[in-house]
Amino acid sequence: MKLKRAKEAGRADYLSITELAELAGTRYSTVKYYTEQGLLPFEQAGEGLQRRYRRQEAIKRLKQILHLKAQRLSIAEIVRRLNGRGPGAGAVRIRKA
Repeated sequence: MKLKRAKEAGRADYLSITELAELAGTRYSTVKYYTEQGLLPFEQAGEGLQRRYRRQEAIKRLKQILHLKAQRLSIAEIVRRLNGRGPGAGAVRIRKA
């Protein structure tokens, strides 16, 4: 019983691609695309090698991506900015309304 609870508690720290898309209010295909572009880090585990995203990191990162996309930056510009290359690297601040 304790082992089952420990596994469930560990799961709460991770999200599936579907859960991440729902929380962010975006589509599954959007999250998948950003993952394939190297913008959303993930881990793979289990028999099916399901992608798992660390909850807090993934939500924060996806909000940054969507914010930059709303500013009409290209995917290449977003990759450079978020992955630490080019002007404005690492300088993404989101204002709360």
